[in-house]
Amino acid sequence: MLINSPAAVWLPHGSPMMLLDQLIAVTDEQVHCQVSTCRTGVLAPFLTPQGELPAWFGVEIMAQTVGVWSGWHASQRGVTLIPPGMLLGGRGWKAHQPRFPADATLDITMTLLMRDDRMGSFEGEICHGAQRLASGRLNTYQPNEAELQQLMSQGKQP
Repeated sequence: MLINSPAAVWLPHGSPMMLLDQLIAVTDEQVHCQVSTCRTGVLAPFLTPQGELPAWFGVEIMAQTVGVWSGWHASQRGVTLIPPGMLLGGRGWKAHQPRFPADATLDITMTLLMRDDRMGSFEGEICHGAQRLASGRLNTYQPNEAELQQLMSQGKQP
């Protein structure tokens, strides 16, 4: 389903941690987002002096794409407060070059491989035009409210 809306609608991140521009399309198993590496975009604080983005940002960009997928699906179920998710890790993640190009539109596509109650596995890629820049599999977890409270309280202990 074509959506074409700001990714921030579906992901509870604020600046500068929001690393996506647009949700382009979403289905039950797939999500497509975009982000620009232009100097005035959301990635501007992280660009090199040449305007390139270090490729290791790709892991978080892919994870946020999964978060957008999750947020969109939560809203379809009537959930008004988008629940946070966690990146557990990945397998076979590979950047095919050390930096993503300057002034480029990056297309991020993630496909659901497996999902149970709160864990998921997604495979995807980041492309610029026909060029694949990065790819890999990410494993995610969506903590429940009690787990979130426990995590938050651990950060407040002396």
